[in-house]
Amino acid sequence: MWVITLYLNENLKMYEFNTEEEAKEAFRNIKGDKILSEIVYYNDPCLV
Repeated sequence: MWVITLYLNENLKMYEFNTEEEAKEAFRNIKGDKILSEIVYYNDPCLV
């Protein structure tokens, strides 16, 4: 999962994305101070 955290006009908003591609596309189009993060769940079976 990918998350964009946006700080704009003294407000915080968070947007979730399933793929890196869609998150990066949205990241380029969003205005304001922003952080792109990958969320990794260590109990996810695909990581074992």
